[in-house]
Amino acid sequence: MKEFSNPKELANYRKKMSGTIGFVPTMGALHNGHISLIKQSVKENDKTIVSIFVNPTQFLESEDLGAYPRRLQADLKICQLSGVDIVFLPNIDDMYEKNELSIKAPRVKGFILEGFDRPGHFDGVLQIVLKLLSITLPTCAYFGKKDAQQLFMIQNMVKHLFLDVEIVPCEIVREDDGLALSSRNIYLSREDRVKALSLSSTLKLSSKLVISGELNSKEIKEQMRDILKDTKIEYVEIVDREFNQIEEIEIKNTIILVAASVGKTRLIDNIWI
Repeated sequence: MKEFSNPKELANYRKKMSGTIGFVPTMGALHNGHISLIKQSVKENDKTIVSIFVNPTQFLESEDLGAYPRRLQADLKICQLSGVDIVFLPNIDDMYEKNELSIKAPRVKGFILEGFDRPGHFDGVLQIVLKLLSITLPTCAYFGKKDAQQLFMIQNMVKHLFLDVEIVPCEIVREDDGLALSSRNIYLSREDRVKALSLSSTLKLSSKLVISGELNSKEIKEQMRDILKDTKIEYVEIVDREFNQIEEIEIKNTIILVAASVGKTRLIDNIWI
């Protein structure tokens, strides 16, 4: 397994590589969710590149950039054991210029849900993903469905900028009790972790309601909010896969999303209907 920190060195090495290239961008603190992305890439491509970079431009001033978990040696071991060929470990100064070119998220859909209370978040996400794709030039890039709005933004950026890469959506990985895997789960106390299960529980409820024939978005959201009463709800929303609000569930074209804080930890989850 090779390691690169300099973007130009990796870009030059990448030009000499043949075959299909899978790419998995991460911010480190790797867990089984990341491993599932990596293993899918390894299975589907000749070579796999993983980046580990805590991107400062997607954090707001009030957010946990400094406290974001960092476990580099453990991450490198996970990559090695998972069959990764190249790990990219850039530093901030090499990735960003002082007079940096800016990338802007769409005016409307970049400022709803995750973008509403985090204005500028998706600007930073798209900026770093574009840079990483430009350096690694992958055949396929793998992103989890848990960050559904982020996935939608990246898919549209690739489409609008005519980038030659396939964005591969990957299923959410959960603990045995249903909690969606996240690097931030380590912040949860034992008591808060129990409360955090209400996010997956409310999504299970929404699925059962749809199966029983309830398709009214307002009714489903009201019942979901009842389960989340012990959390600080940020949003409970039902959208189509273009992130338009919908009044009724559209089978095979709906995403039901929740975001809530449990203690000091902000969590997101969703289900695709």
